[in-house]
Amino acid sequence: MPTIHEVAKRAGVGSITVSRVINNSGYISTETRERVEKAIAELGYVPNTLARSLRSRRTNTVGLMITDITNPFFTTLARGVEDAANEAGYTVIFCNTDESAAKEEKYLNVLLQKQVDGLLLVPTQSRVNSIQQIQKHGTPVVVLDRRIPEVDVDTVRCDSVDGAYQLSKYLVSLGHQQIAIMSGAVGVSTADDRVDGYRKALEEARILIDEHYIFRGDFTPDSGYSMTIQAINLPLRPTALIAANNFITIGAMKALQEVEMDVPDDIALVGFDDLPPAMVTFPFFTVASQPAYQMGTRAMQLLLERLEGKEMDAFQEIILPTHLIIRRSSG
Repeated sequence: MPTIHEVAKRAGVGSITVSRVINNSGYISTETRERVEKAIAELGYVPNTLARSLRSRRTNTVGLMITDITNPFFTTLARGVEDAANEAGYTVIFCNTDESAAKEEKYLNVLLQKQVDGLLLVPTQSRVNSIQQIQKHGTPVVVLDRRIPEVDVDTVRCDSVDGAYQLSKYLVSLGHQQIAIMSGAVGVSTADDRVDGYRKALEEARILIDEHYIFRGDFTPDSGYSMTIQAINLPLRPTALIAANNFITIGAMKALQEVEMDVPDDIALVGFDDLPPAMVTFPFFTVASQPAYQMGTRAMQLLLERLEGKEMDAFQEIILPTHLIIRRSSG
């Protein structure tokens, strides 16, 4: 493996000059820079970033832990994080926890051992333990998508309560009285908040809330399928369904197609988050759309502010609005 001294010898400069070219520090003439870069390319020299990080106590890496990388919402969020990180000279290490506390703990230990400069985390089941572990380690952290009210921590999320409220309120305005909601697990803040928004809208409209119309499962297509089958087999079948995320919407649509129920003629179906064009032939679902990309970029910017030591309030909670997009699925 070539060394920095070999690069310097080939370029006819000192090692310090090569170091300045690599780190883009200090004045270097264009002609000298070109000679050094040519020598680096010819020798295939790779700078020792580990040694550099030990000297600077920075690795220029951040960890991003999300619960389901296959979900287009999180894919878009991750892209926002990566773009903002790349612009600031940071590399992102992605980890997918599958809503598993064990995987979250495993990845967290790996990232902390690698001495990432900061962490962005969608906590599984809104767990407190991971946040406390990161904070004890002294690593800056920003929580994404979910609330962790038990600890003081920087958070960037969308207004799930209002999104579900707007969806429910719109269905009520169309004349629906029997509205069911299919959400994620109890204890996951986004799942709880969306049920709260649903309750708020129905209470405001003075519609008696039937607990049989509130289904809790997982944010997966299989769970959406199962909850939909349960909903349409109720003695008083709902006339409208609210899916608390896009994967539940996919599962719900599959179930309704199998029993040959037409949306929206037989039953209305609305949900959270748009599906990307690659997954649908044309925009069809009425949704509460969340700005996933902006959530990712804003979270990374907030983390950068912490890493740069800027004066800020103790902790920030940034809540981005959802946007109701009305389409054919609601009727």
